[in-house]
Amino acid sequence: MALGEEPAAGALEDGPEDESLARGGALESFSDSAETRALLGRLRALLGDRAAREGALEQFRVIMDKYQEQPHLLDPHLEWMLNLLLAIVQDQASPAELVHLAFKFLYIITKVRGYKTLLRLFPHEVADVQPVLDMFAHQNPRDHETWETRYMLLLWLSVTCLIPFDFSRLDGNLVTQPGQMRVPIMDRILQIAESYLVVSDKARDAAAVLVSKFVTRPDVKEKKMAGFLDWSLCTLARSSFRTIEGVITMDGTLQALAQIFKHGKREDCLPYAATVLQSLDACRLPHSSQTLLRKLGVKLTQRLGLTFLKPRVATWRYQRGCRSLAANLQLCAQSPREPRTYTETPDSEEGYDIPEEVESVIEQLLVGLKDKDTIVRWSAAKGIGRVAGRLPRELADDVLGSVLDCFSFQETDNAWHGGCLALAELGRRGLLLPSRLADVVAVILKALTYEEKRGACSVGANVRDAACYVCWAFARAYEPRELQPFVAEISSALLIAAMFDRSVNCRRAASAAFQENVGRQGTFPHGIDILTAADYFAVGNRSNCFLVISKFIAGFPEYTQPMIDHLVTMKVNHWDGVIRELSAKALHNLAQLAPAYSATHVFPRLLAMTRSPDLHTRHGAVLACAEVAHSLRGLALQEHRPIADFLDETAVLGLKQIHQQPLPFFFLVCILIEKLSVSKMPFRGDAVLDGWQWLINDTLRNLRLISSHSRQQIKDAAISALASLCNEYYTKEPGQPDPSGQESLVKQYLAELQSSEEMTRCGFSLALGALPGFLLKGKLQEVLAGLQAVAHVSPEDASFAESRRDAMKAIARVCRTVGVSAEGAPDEVVCRENVTQIYSMLLDGLSDYTTDSRGDVGAWVREAAMTSLMDLMLLLGREQPELIEASICERVMCCLAQQASEKIDRFRAHAAHVFVTLLHAAGPAGPIVPHVPHREELEKLFPSSDMASVNWNAPSQAFPRITQLLRLPAYCYHVLLGLAVSVGGLTESTVRHSTHSLFAHVSSLQNDRGALEGFAGTLLRVFEDNLLNDRVSVPLLRTLDQMLANGCFDAFTTDADHPFCVKLLALCKEEIKRSKDVQKLRSSIAVFCGLVQFPGSVRRKVLLQLLLLLCHPFPVIRKTTASQVYEMMLTYDDVVGADALDEVMAVLGGTAWDAALPLVRGQRNRLCDLLGVPRPQLVPKPAAC
Repeated sequence: MALGEEPAAGALEDGPEDESLARGGALESFSDSAETRALLGRLRALLGDRAAREGALEQFRVIMDKYQEQPHLLDPHLEWMLNLLLAIVQDQASPAELVHLAFKFLYIITKVRGYKTLLRLFPHEVADVQPVLDMFAHQNPRDHETWETRYMLLLWLSVTCLIPFDFSRLDGNLVTQPGQMRVPIMDRILQIAESYLVVSDKARDAAAVLVSKFVTRPDVKEKKMAGFLDWSLCTLARSSFRTIEGVITMDGTLQALAQIFKHGKREDCLPYAATVLQSLDACRLPHSSQTLLRKLGVKLTQRLGLTFLKPRVATWRYQRGCRSLAANLQLCAQSPREPRTYTETPDSEEGYDIPEEVESVIEQLLVGLKDKDTIVRWSAAKGIGRVAGRLPRELADDVLGSVLDCFSFQETDNAWHGGCLALAELGRRGLLLPSRLADVVAVILKALTYEEKRGACSVGANVRDAACYVCWAFARAYEPRELQPFVAEISSALLIAAMFDRSVNCRRAASAAFQENVGRQGTFPHGIDILTAADYFAVGNRSNCFLVISKFIAGFPEYTQPMIDHLVTMKVNHWDGVIRELSAKALHNLAQLAPAYSATHVFPRLLAMTRSPDLHTRHGAVLACAEVAHSLRGLALQEHRPIADFLDETAVLGLKQIHQQPLPFFFLVCILIEKLSVSKMPFRGDAVLDGWQWLINDTLRNLRLISSHSRQQIKDAAISALASLCNEYYTKEPGQPDPSGQESLVKQYLAELQSSEEMTRCGFSLALGALPGFLLKGKLQEVLAGLQAVAHVSPEDASFAESRRDAMKAIARVCRTVGVSAEGAPDEVVCRENVTQIYSMLLDGLSDYTTDSRGDVGAWVREAAMTSLMDLMLLLGREQPELIEASICERVMCCLAQQASEKIDRFRAHAAHVFVTLLHAAGPAGPIVPHVPHREELEKLFPSSDMASVNWNAPSQAFPRITQLLRLPAYCYHVLLGLAVSVGGLTESTVRHSTHSLFAHVSSLQNDRGALEGFAGTLLRVFEDNLLNDRVSVPLLRTLDQMLANGCFDAFTTDADHPFCVKLLALCKEEIKRSKDVQKLRSSIAVFCGLVQFPGSVRRKVLLQLLLLLCHPFPVIRKTTASQVYEMMLTYDDVVGADALDEVMAVLGGTAWDAALPLVRGQRNRLCDLLGVPRPQLVPKPAAC
């Protein structure tokens, strides 16, 4: 159970579980054994190929990395892997590169399985010492590419140092030549260790392991330990943690010292411990910015402390007895367990003399508990536990008291976290006696809710996580009898953390600790039932915890009041707005479970908090008041009791006065008004309603002052509040409006629609849509006229796309509110007289293609218009289908088909959804939308069973389906209009899939001349209807270019001057007349070049247009034309005779077309002569009057 794990960077709060975590251990054995054996067996063959060596290394690394989480699966295979690699290393004939490669493979295995396991398998006979030492002679400590070799050699040497023979026996005769002495093996090993303790690579870690094994040997400690320790302390004294070299040196030296005092015998190390501690104090490591140095300093300090103290098992420690869960369960099944009573055992060594240095050690460890880095605090906590286990009871209790001092609100979160870790260690080791549990539980309960605001965030998640770890450790350490007095407090605190903590890690840690207590202690109320609902995975979703699981847990009376109190005390005033909102909603749920407590205790506290100077507190309190009042009202209705039974006059008065206070958020007041209105508070006829109405109107009027990211939220809240307020308080009798209020409100809102501020129009358009039916009665025509004025695009407010969008939404909502009656009055319902007007307003919205600096803002209006049309059509189809005329239905479906074939994925998908919804909408008597053109064909093309699986956002799925509508005459024009924009667009995926679908359709028409003629005519009609409309004409020119280049109209090339090419030429000429749009001109050039393939007089006219463009005022157009004509001549070889072709190509390719016009014109005229086209004549400009 990883209670202390931090979330991965960028991890989502409520995201899905990692697949590998959900599966658990997916591997059962080392399934890559054969591949690994083959890979290791061919290492010699890779020697000369560097790329092959790198590939083999990467392949082996990938294989091994799969077993990082389950390295024990490698154990049965480690021996043969090592044998294969060491055979290469020990072979004298192996080249150096091959040896280095083998050591790289060995390091990868070591990294996965750990060096301690692997070292046992290395050869460690006496005969292995000298060869390993000799290998060091060939190593370069500064070669950064072979550090794996040196790392593994040092580890190998460390295991050979364990041979049970005196090293002096291996020296033999040290005199080799007269006057020369061979260095003893003992000295050689020590020199190697000392030299590698100060290197900058990982070999430094292996050197520390070597030192710990070598210096602690019986024969070496007598001769070399004192000297090595002296060298180490001198090295530390000379080094500074302010330089990189000093940090590296101190790191290696501290590692070596810590390992020596860990593995050495106490009697061997004790004479030097005081000196080492004194030198360590002089290094002032707590002031270092290097985390690793501070950790090593704490680690060495605790080892020195253990050296000062005799190794013993404290007789006074608490022992639970059987720690095996399986054994406990067996005992429970066999017979009822008798409660064990802890009896204090007197300390048999009270007179044991404690060295003075131990006080310094403990002081440094306590300082380490407050370090800024977790790994240092964790090491200090373990040190506290180890040292306290060797102290007499009184001194250990003093240590515990010092740890408890960390839990002061004057201390930082680091001290709280370190204190929790230390308490967990002391409890786990039985050093925290039951007599101190009351003090410890008190601080742990505080730690479970510890949080401090820091700027725009907070700290304390690690403290709460560590506090959960303490509770987990206590569950395993103590008998249920000892924890029984604290069960209610601990269980409630853990459940509160599991439900309401902001951090997913803390919620999961609390859930795990609760589970451990349920299993080990068995005394937590309703433990199994709660764990079923609040397991590790369930608490991963924060909203689910606050709104669903918490309600289930609060159903158990033991937890209801603590959960409510926590929300009111800690979460309603939380710095995170999301937590405050969730807390208010959670209180809505929990208030129904404790209505009396909520009314008498919670509500007065919340009302007092609404007057707090802290904005967060005020915000959360107002939300909570609104939610609790709403909840109590719902409970009163269920029980057929008046609201006064729950909320007294003081509470009601407090609710009325909230809006009079300065509140930090607009939408906060709106939510309050909505909830109190829905709660049917007794405010009818009260002056507070005028204040509420003014606040709503003022919010809608000043939306422009609100930041864009929160504007929509506030607008929605204001509209919801208005609807609730009107429904509840603006009637004399149920369903009967107050005439004066109706007249003034509707008139005021219609006047606001004429505002010059776009956001004001937005707010009051939606407000009109939210009014209840009794307020719209007799005012429908006025309201529709006002909304129509907002939805209309005029030159002065063309950029007001958002107001037009909201007007579209409001029109549909008004229609749903007033209802439908074919023969009704047009001022009261949707009827035969006004339905055409409504259709006209909504269909006009589908032609809104306004663009500004934000892009295609008209798409917002089109989306809202499509949604509103769908709502209106479904409403009419259900109530009065005779109001849906055939012409209107055809226009609606065709416009939707056009939108479904356009280029923006989101709006294309929405249009397709609306189209399919209207097609398949059905009632008991069949389809409810009549007169859908080609319904039978459409139902075959778009079967309802397949539509749920279609992703209309994906061009690859949308366009093949939409282009099938080109076969249906009623839809062909509109679909082709939309496709022209998509095929000629800029988005690569849209262009590719739309083009492929269009070409596939045209290809299917090649054998049907009549169908192809009809398609071509429709295409020209699209061009003609959108002439000089750049939104359509420019992409349409690109579409035509692609179609001509791909031979879509090759069937027409057999006819001279076919009407298609003649009309297309005329339309292109008209489109580019006096145009300065470079993109349009370039696209038209490509179309002209494509039209050359058609024979007859049209070809000469096309060539004339191209030659005219060769003398265009824009140099870029002249160059583009020349390039395109050059390619055209190569593509269509019948344009010019073979005798003139070479000269034409030479002129096109050899002329600088961006030169001055007089020079270019001569070359152009030469081309005219060669191509048989009359030279264009300059038309003199008329003289100025």
